[in-house]
Amino acid sequence: MLFDGSLTSGCSLRQKIRDYYRIDENIAIDHILPLAEVGVSARSRAWERARQLVVNIRNDQEGQGGIDALLNEFSLSSEEGVVLMCLAEALLRVPDPQTQDELIRDKLANGDWSSHLGNSDSLFVNASSWGLLVTGKMVNYSDSNQHQFGVLKRTVGRLGEPVIRKSVQYAMKIMGKQFVMGRTIEEALERAVATEKKGYAYSYDMLGEGARTMADADNYFDSYMMAIHAIGKAANGRGCIKSPGISVKLSAIHPRYEFTHRQRVMEELVPKVKQLAMAAKQYDIGFTIDAEEADRLDISLDIIEVVFSDEDLAGWDGFGMAVQSYLKRAIFVIEWIRKLTQTVGRKMMVRLVKGAYWDAEIKMTQQDGLSEFPVFTRKAATDVCYKACAIKLMEYRDSIFPQFATHNAYTAATILEMANGENSNFEFQRLHGMGESLFDQIVVGDKVQCRVYAPVGEHEDLLAYLVRRLLENGANSSFVNAIVDETKTVESLLLDPVEKMQSLKDKTNPNIQKAINLYGEERDNSKGLDLTDINAITPMKENLNRWFADHQMSLEDVPSDSKAMVNPANHQQCIGYITHQDEEQMLQLLDNGEAAFQSWSQRPVKERADLLRRCADILERHRDELIALCIKEAGKVAQDGIDEVREAVDFCRYYAARAEEIGADQRFEARGVVLCISPWNFP
Repeated sequence: MLFDGSLTSGCSLRQKIRDYYRIDENIAIDHILPLAEVGVSARSRAWERARQLVVNIRNDQEGQGGIDALLNEFSLSSEEGVVLMCLAEALLRVPDPQTQDELIRDKLANGDWSSHLGNSDSLFVNASSWGLLVTGKMVNYSDSNQHQFGVLKRTVGRLGEPVIRKSVQYAMKIMGKQFVMGRTIEEALERAVATEKKGYAYSYDMLGEGARTMADADNYFDSYMMAIHAIGKAANGRGCIKSPGISVKLSAIHPRYEFTHRQRVMEELVPKVKQLAMAAKQYDIGFTIDAEEADRLDISLDIIEVVFSDEDLAGWDGFGMAVQSYLKRAIFVIEWIRKLTQTVGRKMMVRLVKGAYWDAEIKMTQQDGLSEFPVFTRKAATDVCYKACAIKLMEYRDSIFPQFATHNAYTAATILEMANGENSNFEFQRLHGMGESLFDQIVVGDKVQCRVYAPVGEHEDLLAYLVRRLLENGANSSFVNAIVDETKTVESLLLDPVEKMQSLKDKTNPNIQKAINLYGEERDNSKGLDLTDINAITPMKENLNRWFADHQMSLEDVPSDSKAMVNPANHQQCIGYITHQDEEQMLQLLDNGEAAFQSWSQRPVKERADLLRRCADILERHRDELIALCIKEAGKVAQDGIDEVREAVDFCRYYAARAEEIGADQRFEARGVVLCISPWNFP
């Protein structure tokens, strides 16, 4: 039950990666802190270099800005910044014009857009502010004054709504253009020519992810293949380091790229990835597998190991993968890559990133009732991990080509110090539309290549990417945001994350609640289970199999007056039987309930509530047995079984708290015996 065979790995590094998936955050940070330290003199030189980089950036950005300035002016700490993000995200999903009009009215009309006028030297920001101010005023005009004017003006107001809608959509497309390199790969390649002449390279990301059907996956696959051929022809034999490359999301080319479908994924997705890699090898361009959600990491490593080890890729050093430093296990992923490259005897490109799914990882962990987060909860901890991973990557340059994706001047300066003048065997990476001033200095002054991560696609495909970028760089703690905020001193931007984390006794973020504490002192949240956590599901599988072995019975053993309970997926599997009561027996049960009611209703509410809480605790202790029943008796998948047990636990604790809450009100009294006919699929 649950999965076939064994998922235990014989590789000690793969086991470490699994051990650190949701490990206690203090343990993870204590492990990486010593690995992130550099010498005092090197740190001092990096600080001075970073300070000059920041000063130059601020000088360069006076009167310019673009996305960096926009993210600062409309940061997610401001109401207007949140409105912009919500509007950009929602307009792409709202199908009908009427709802779009209502959304625009709701989001724009009350914004204090005029307060942003003139706050920035950026023409782009001020133009955006003017547009939003005018739109907001137009909405207010047609909304609040339509009853005070004549038919003609009311008609104009109504006719103005589609115009406003089109204007806002156009404004969002302008903002999207700042993030997206081109609508087609040909358009993007043409636009890149001028920047490539300055010493930059590109990695193109064809927008689109999370294929829901195989038809979607096939379309994305074809898009990737077409892009590889176009990029390869444009590369014209420059080699995988100097050439533009492509980034691929595995979720885009298979609809069930999930750990729970591992066997199918390995059979169907691996050949697709190899086919794309072989096409990239044909042109000797870079081919990078992007990192996605944390629960996909384990299966992605399986896929990468199989494809990278394929002998058909021999003689090509363009295969690459991304590593997210906000993961507690990132440092062991670097070590695993090192071992893989040495075993295969071929170099791999490794893009080190902070990670773009942090908000989702936090909320999903809380929602699923899991004990620990897969990511660090403090930005400084992620920065420490990034530094530790960077040190390892620079040490392993004989078998790894490091690609450091960062917009942080202090991080970049620290890496340049590590290089010690050997600047040809690694590169930096930045997002299209961001970080130009920083890397213009490095590309020209230090002769280090910078690769631009450039999304390609239509505006409608921008949603997921745009929201991740806004969340990732829109917060006040973001270096991208802070560097253009002149109220912050240069020195405040150059704090060493290692020193900060070393000074903290509790290295977790106290403002982020663990799942069990979501409901405060009133009650514990129910405990969940991550079905992609192999360390957790291996003992669960053993418990499920043991229960089934103990409870399976023959159909012949079912009493003649009873009904067999069989597995709906396999009617030959009988797990028990039920015997229905006749009318006399049912009446007796009702009499028993009525008799018990007399004494039960006199018990204090606190005592009855505590019994409900005890029931919840007992349900959690017998979780695996109850999940086995859900699977074998009701035909539910494992996740539904987990959710069912959690819901029952939550109900017990919730109603215990509600009973105590209303118990003090003397107007309430016991209702007596109640007959409940519940849905068949309810706990």
